[in-house]
Amino acid sequence: QVQLVESGGGSVQAGGSLRLSCAASGYTYSWYCMGWFRQGSGKEREGVAVIDSYGRPSYADSVKGRFTISQDNTKNTLYLQMNSLKPEDTAMYYCAATPGCSRSYCATGCRNFELGLFAYWGQGTQVTASS
Repeated sequence: QVQLVESGGGSVQAGGSLRLSCAASGYTYSWYCMGWFRQGSGKEREGVAVIDSYGRPSYADSVKGRFTISQDNTKNTLYLQMNSLKPEDTAMYYCAATPGCSRSYCATGCRNFELGLFAYWGQGTQVTASS
């Protein structure tokens, strides 16, 4: 049974940093796509950063230059380093992953943050950046 468990959320002042971790278990092969999504209060879930099976990252425009996604395959763990946090980054952050893809948008779905691409989701970790 695949499980994704996030950690590292918290409350910081604007301009601060946090590092999120997502520990994956129940699957030991390479993921087709892994990433981070967030959902603010009253907002739709949106993609933040993803990394494909070749290790290529993609970022939402709102976080480019501030957030960095990385993975440790030996630990089957995904990370999100968040620097220069802004109040608008406040949200629940979710880790998501999929081992493969059989949809029509497979070629672009990962870097385009297609929600339907992701088979597994974590429970979320809250990030709050206050001004």
